[in-house]
Amino acid sequence: MRLPRNLSGEELARHLRKYGYEVTRQTGSHIRLSTSQGGEHHVTVPRHDTLKLGTLSGVLNDVASHLGMAKESLLERLFGK
Repeated sequence: MRLPRNLSGEELARHLRKYGYEVTRQTGSHIRLSTSQGGEHHVTVPRHDTLKLGTLSGVLNDVASHLGMAKESLLERLFGK
């Protein structure tokens, strides 16, 4: 599955709530998301209107690694139709 091309940081944060990620703080234009599901994990997401593909890919790789699943499976569960 292809990465979404027009996803904002806030939309990504909403999608990641499915896996227990909640906004723990915001500093400037960055959002810090944390979860305790599967152990404590933190990820920082830029609060931009459209995330760059490399940034989105990096965040999703980090989340998939923490959850112990393939990035493709995470994409399907977050954005699949």
